[in-house]
Amino acid sequence: MRNIYTVFLGLILFPLQMMAQQDMLFKIYDKTGTEVSFEQMMLELKKADGVFFGEYHNNSVAHWFELIITEKLFEFHGKELILGAEMFESDDQLILDEYLAGMMEEKNFELEAKLWNNYKTDYRPLVEFAKEKGLRFIATNIPRRYAAYVHKRGGLASLDSLSKEAKKYIAPLPVIFYENIYMPMFMGMGMQGAMSKSPSKTEEHASQGMLQIAHAQAVKDATMAWFLSENMKKNTKFVHYNGSMHSDKYQGIISYLKEFSPKLSIATVTTVEQDDISVLNEAAKAKADFIICVHTSATKTY
Repeated sequence: MRNIYTVFLGLILFPLQMMAQQDMLFKIYDKTGTEVSFEQMMLELKKADGVFFGEYHNNSVAHWFELIITEKLFEFHGKELILGAEMFESDDQLILDEYLAGMMEEKNFELEAKLWNNYKTDYRPLVEFAKEKGLRFIATNIPRRYAAYVHKRGGLASLDSLSKEAKKYIAPLPVIFYENIYMPMFMGMGMQGAMSKSPSKTEEHASQGMLQIAHAQAVKDATMAWFLSENMKKNTKFVHYNGSMHSDKYQGIISYLKEFSPKLSIATVTTVEQDDISVLNEAAKAKADFIICVHTSATKTY
């Protein structure tokens, strides 16, 4: 395998003064906070049926790691490897399939698919790798219009009103709401009012709004888990790219995947940013099996 640090210096820009002050711009830790090598991490990831990579969406180091981890997993698993991503919505699966099969030009794919603004810099390399190697790439996320519908129209119960055709693009109903996961996740965004014994009307309104945001997060996670589960076959392996909050602490997507495919073995990688990367912060430990600790000076892609 090519030397990852040599490639890193060619791909990631960082201030010259930081080069003098830091041995590296990132370190890899296991869940106990012990520093490990890339090779040690990959030997563990190789054993899993599925690998979740939790990224910071604008972190250039995280995106680079996504690509090199995928390349290495392909070396291990070959055509048994499936890619999947939060960044592609389930109703774009046909468009993605046709592009990967060479049935449309790239410019048409980019016009027709609902691509994120940072697609060309951050996710195109993954799609092109799948195309080059003939790998399946699963658009796992709920169409954003349905997530917005949950947020604005009354939470998870609103999904019952969707048409039969629309329901093909989301997880089977009813979607379980894990209060122990999603309530704490949104406590810092105004959910305190929901837990108060006598909230004011303003607090009640804010609490209901935060609850519906939490419901929208839940249906996103359930849908991503559902489409991963539906596309897993005997001997296949997957790697999934998502925002870190969707898989940190083995929650989010993984909570639902345990319901749909309880026998799958899962490994997780997450991203954190620190001013000092020489020691992993206590709060970052146990977020994932492996933590990519990136210096805050790392280039942002947007």
